[in-house]
Order: sequence, then structure tokens, then C-alpha cells
Amino acid sequence: MASHHWKANGLLFENCSCQLLCPAHVSFKHTCDGDRCQGHWCFHIDYGQFDDVSLNNTNIAVIFDAPATMYKGDWVQMFYIDEQTSPAQRLALESIFSGRTGGPWSVLNRFVSRQLETRLVPMMFEDNGRQKTLNVPGIFETTVKAIRGADDDGDAIISNLHNVIHGPVHTMARGQSHHIDPTLGFAVKDTHALYSYFSWHVGQ
Repeated sequence: MASHHWKANGLLFENCSCQLLCPAHVSFKHTCDGDRCQGHWCFHIDYGQFDDVSLNNTNIAVIFDAPATMYKGDWVQMFYIDEQTSPAQRLALESIFSGRTGGPWSVLNRFVSRQLETRLVPMMFEDNGRQKTLNVPGIFETTVKAIRGADDDGDAIISNLHNVIHGPVHTMARGQSHHIDPTLGFAVKDTHALYSYFSWHVGQ
């Protein structure tokens, strides 16, 4: 593994085919709803650096299909990267999210048996407070919306849960996603979703 110094901070939001709450979010050893777990992790990096390459305001979506017990491995995975990124930024994002340069994705990618080719696409990202959206025209669209908490004012949250990619506080949400693809196509509505603000770093 090549030695690189990098960091990334921003928003992570996810949606999958499980009902609230996805069992695998608590532990990959738990069994998800249905025969497979299909979904995504979407990222907007507010600020980041990979060696001398800025990752500020970049977007990437990780689409996945996994067995109901995700710990068994055999995941199929694909990246969408915003076409507005530079070649150096694309290489950096692929290096981070493939786990080749350490960090949390070196843990998750142990479960991936098939990595499909990365696609460069136009991406429209919106953060409207309690609602997050990402749209790849004609291919992929997702919206997650926070669930109100018991006080009917704040949002329902999960905290103090071990998770290698999420931030310390996970806001529970309901999601709706549609992905058109012969291998990783799926459509879900009012299923497991959540979001958090992450901070990762490797090296100095």
C-alpha cells in the first residue's frame, strides 16, 4: 500500500432496502431484511486533502448489493464520481473509497468481491437541512428526510454506536431511492436511511 496523507470531512447519507433500522448498521453480523441488502452511501466532502490535491466540494456515491448477512462478504460495489472533478481528484477519491490508502474504507472493502467500473456523471447535490438529495439525471436519485424525535422538535438520533465510516451522531431518516442499472438496479421507498457528518484522516 502506497503511503499517502489525506483527510476528508463532510456529509454522509445512506438509504437501503431494509426497514427502519437496518440491522447491519448496528453490526454486519446481523441479518438484514429480505434476501439482499441493496442501497448506497452518498458523500459530499466539504473540505479534504489527498497529498497536495484538494478534495473540497467533491461528491461521490457508493452503490452496493450485499448478502442479507453482510459480514459474509461477496458485496458488489460501484462508484459514481461527479464529472466536475479533476483527474487528480478522481484518482484520489477512488484511492480512498477503494481502501487502497488506509482509513475506514480499508475495513469495508474487505467485504467487496466485485468492484464495477467507476462512472463519471453529472451530480446535483442538495443539503436542505433535514432533507438531503443527490441526483444523477436518468440514472440515480435519492432523498433522505430526518425523522422527528420524541420531543417533536429535534430529530431522532443514534449516538455512541461503533461505526467506522459515520460520524459520532447518526440522524435517523426515511429514504427513497431509484437506481437504473443491469447489475445494481434497485428501487426503495420509506426505508432505512440516516445521515451524519464524518471526519476521516490518515497520516499527518
